[in-house]
Amino acid sequence: MKRGKIGLALLELFMIVSALVFLYPMFLVLINSFKTFGEVMRNVVALPEKLTLENYIYVWKFIDYPQLFLNNVIITVVGVAGIIALSSLAAYKLSRTGSRLSNILYLVCILPMLVPFQSIMITVLKLAKDMGLSDSTWGLGVIYWGFGVPLAVFIYHGFVKGIPRELDESAMIDGASSFRTFGTIILPLLKPVTTTVIIIDVMWIWNDFLLPLLMVNSSQSTKTLTLAAYTFVGQYNTDWQYAMTAMVMAVLPSIIVFMLLQKHIVKGVVAGAVKG
Repeated sequence: MKRGKIGLALLELFMIVSALVFLYPMFLVLINSFKTFGEVMRNVVALPEKLTLENYIYVWKFIDYPQLFLNNVIITVVGVAGIIALSSLAAYKLSRTGSRLSNILYLVCILPMLVPFQSIMITVLKLAKDMGLSDSTWGLGVIYWGFGVPLAVFIYHGFVKGIPRELDESAMIDGASSFRTFGTIILPLLKPVTTTVIIIDVMWIWNDFLLPLLMVNSSQSTKTLTLAAYTFVGQYNTDWQYAMTAMVMAVLPSIIVFMLLQKHIVKGVVAGAVKG
């Protein structure tokens, strides 16, 4: 019993140290966002000589923060809404069919998770231009559907398999269609796993850099908050204090969402694993 407590204490100590190691770079970004350029150049790990919001005021005006924040909201809402709608319907249909063809289609749906984005980004960029989705916040949100649906289908599929088929049969006996059965009976039962999918995709889409860089970086009116930090990085000189400030302002909303809803991540994933 005592040996078990010692092992648990060592494990907790290891987890705390690991968390501090991963949080340290974020701490450096935060403290350097309050420094002047000279302070950053002298000692990047030192605390700021005085706390001032001058960097935040300058960045707010320079990048037009309200406009870029709105762009992020549009992209994230369009992307997450489409991912949830498509993946939940697909997972429901595939899990309820139970045929060999549905199993093959399920594998086809989740296999894109194994394909690195870098290997297809040129093709995606060309396709987005041909379809008129590039240089548009709404278009970028639609593009995220293709990248987010595979993982969401995988999560939903395991959860839906644990919902009794008798619920579907009872609804159909009462004259409900498949869509009505899904919308009124199945979808409310998917609330825990839906919350998990929302949190995961909001964190991903809000903080993504590479795809927005390819799709919406040509105009200031369509840029995202993460791209704003990149504007302070030059070929010969970088305003590190402003870049750090812009990064803090970019990731802070997603961190707040994560902290408020983090308990639902474990709950939803565990529920899906147990039911699947």
